Amino acid sequence: MFAKAFRVKSNTAIKGSDRRKLRADVAAVFPTLGTDQVSELVPGKEELNIVKLYAHRGDAVTVYVSGGNPILFELEKNLYPTVYTLWSYPDLLPTFTTWPLVLEKLVGGADLMLPGLVVPPAGLPQVQKGDLCAVALVGNRAPVAVGVAAMSTAEMLASGLKGRGFCVLHSYQDHLCPEGRQLDIKKSSYKKLSKFLQHMQQEQIIQVQELSKGVESIVAVDWKHPRITSFVIPEPSPTSQTIQEGSREQPYHPPDIKPLYCVPASMTLLFQESGHKKGSVLEGSEVRTFVINYAKKNDLVDADNKNLVKLDPILCDCILEKDEQHTVTKLPWDSLLGRCLEKLQPAYQVTFPGQEPIVKKGRICPIDITLAQKASNKKVTVVRNLEAYGLDPRSVAATLQQRCQASTTVTSAPGLKDSVQVQIQGNQIHHLGRLLLEEYRLPRKHIQGLEKAPKPGKKK
Repeated sequence: MFAKAFRVKSNTAIKGSDRRKLRADVAAVFPTLGTDQVSELVPGKEELNIVKLYAHRGDAVTVYVSGGNPILFELEKNLYPTVYTLWSYPDLLPTFTTWPLVLEKLVGGADLMLPGLVVPPAGLPQVQKGDLCAVALVGNRAPVAVGVAAMSTAEMLASGLKGRGFCVLHSYQDHLCPEGRQLDIKKSSYKKLSKFLQHMQQEQIIQVQELSKGVESIVAVDWKHPRITSFVIPEPSPTSQTIQEGSREQPYHPPDIKPLYCVPASMTLLFQESGHKKGSVLEGSEVRTFVINYAKKNDLVDADNKNLVKLDPILCDCILEKDEQHTVTKLPWDSLLGRCLEKLQPAYQVTFPGQEPIVKKGRICPIDITLAQKASNKKVTVVRNLEAYGLDPRSVAATLQQRCQASTTVTSAPGLKDSVQVQIQGNQIHHLGRLLLEEYRLPRKHIQGLEKAPKPGKKK
């Protein structure tokens, strides 16, 4: 909504009656906020402005600005918090997580698509279609966007995490956001900026030089000064800390991955007797059971050789090639079952511990490990598709940096939408293999490229 510049219609100080009404509206829309928090968000005496504007698409929006920062905005009589407000109250809305590279697209006005979601070990927050939600980035609990759920959590999982997940209304760094929070010296004990700078210089934290009359500039900062080095970011509240520990600090457990099969249009005649239609998802054992029952029910088992199955018109149309239609009349059981599975469309089910299964079409991409040659003739190890297995690429990169004593970077994966890759300096496939196989306990069949590890005695 604020991806492009908007036109301001008016900017006026709020009236006392409107201030009280806004405070009541906030308490009603966000019942988790206590009375003190509502009064803190909508202060009783501090400067508070009402800015009425038109977004680039013509939407009439009312923005409430406190201390130079937008705290709330109203659209079609619905009240929404800004990212500034969510930084102060990060648990105000259900929060979904995405990759840092996705932020640029959100700022550009894109909605958040489900393939870009990161599913934490504790599972996705439970929401209904139309619920107001926040979006945060991996490794940072501070929300970066506000949006409305396009479907419920159950529908997200049922879709295999495909399609539009959230209609984004506002994001960090869009045109609603000023350059940053403002420090109001008038509300501090210094009252004037010159007194603040003078005090900091007396403490030998900074050096100030007067460039011209009335124009002062900070020319040096002592970053090792105890006042700076002892600065600590306040810890989150016990409630939010518990949520964070419960959702992001649990040990990694590999997902259970089960191959499945989808019924295509060309196979519907064969499976319609069992109530399955185009798009139905089956396990391999279910396919085998149905084919066996179908053959026996229709008296297709060869009377002279029980290992052979006669092909009726439906089986011929479903599993035979065109040039086999008039030449192949019988098939062994294993060949019949194998052909049926080959004609079905591949799918798979991913189940993370404590979460509902997610079914996706196609075959799951393995974790891909390759070696690349840099311009300086140095090798780097590249790892892709970690996200499909619930692994945080940044966490894996940090672990490998310590294990290998080598530099690591996380970049966009070329040709893969909303996906990233990890690069490690040198041939580190041996260390990477031990991490994935022994510590993360991922099956070897889901990892390709381990054979490229350096041979013993050879230079990496």
